[in-house]
Amino acid sequence: MPNTFDLSLEELNTYTGTNPKPADHAAYWDTAVAEMQAVDPQIKIAPADFQAPFAKCSHLTFTGVGGERIYAKLLEPLEKPAEPRPAVIFFHGYSMNSGDWLDKLPYVAAGYTVAAMDCRGQGGLSQDLGGVTGNTLNGHIVRGLSDALDGRPEKLLFRQIFLDTAQLTKIVMQMPTVDENRVGITGGSQGGALVVACAALETRVKLAAPVFPFLSDYQRVWEMDLAKDAYGELVDWFRRFDPQHKNDAQVFEKLGYIDIQHLADRIQAQTQWFIGLSDMICPPSTQFAAYNKITAPKSIESFPDFGHENLPGHQDMIFEFMLGL
Repeated sequence: MPNTFDLSLEELNTYTGTNPKPADHAAYWDTAVAEMQAVDPQIKIAPADFQAPFAKCSHLTFTGVGGERIYAKLLEPLEKPAEPRPAVIFFHGYSMNSGDWLDKLPYVAAGYTVAAMDCRGQGGLSQDLGGVTGNTLNGHIVRGLSDALDGRPEKLLFRQIFLDTAQLTKIVMQMPTVDENRVGITGGSQGGALVVACAALETRVKLAAPVFPFLSDYQRVWEMDLAKDAYGELVDWFRRFDPQHKNDAQVFEKLGYIDIQHLADRIQAQTQWFIGLSDMICPPSTQFAAYNKITAPKSIESFPDFGHENLPGHQDMIFEFMLGL
């Protein structure tokens, strides 16, 4: 059973979320995907300094929506495949980056192409051209919120980051050595949210393994008084721009555009979800709000006594899951 700070397990299994969904949500994302598909990605691939005896390691960059250059690590088996191979794509946690080359090598050893994206403006090498030099690291939930309240929700930064995940996945699927029907995606926290968004926006993804996803059911987080840690910028935004909370309804409605629970019903991938039922950073109810909306084949692996931390054995379970590609 989860800790008592959240709903009971019975209630979690039927919870469908609190944060409002914008009336034009479907059109918003259809328009966004069309914008992404119209971009010439101008793909460049260059050798990395790091190499392994059985892997070709490369720097991959492409142009995302808005003109930013997006970076990803690309790892491929040295042996040429007799037929197109499967691929796995990784997404990282909030303000972090794609990590070391080393932890991707087990998938390459298994014969998979691997890509790992740096989110724009965070702790990696992807650009953020939003009027600043260098990286902004965090504050990305509320980045563009004022524009959204003024009728320009397309300025929400996570819209662009969600689109980057789908664009990278499309690029990997188009590689001649990759089977576009055998692509899996995984990541934890923000990375878990990006898995949900990516599978929703690039519906050819076959397997999705999100781990305690972030960016879900913002109003529920607020009402639980858990808008701190990763969600702390919600408090900061209200303190600076709406200290009397006169615009609560509009704020949460606009955040609904980048709330993964409202994208979850688009997912066609088989989904294996990982959750710590004692998670006070991404509360279980916020995760179930998204999970319960998935209509594709799905399962959930729960860890009752664990929070937003390493879930013992979950990486092994994800590896075994991806072997099904």
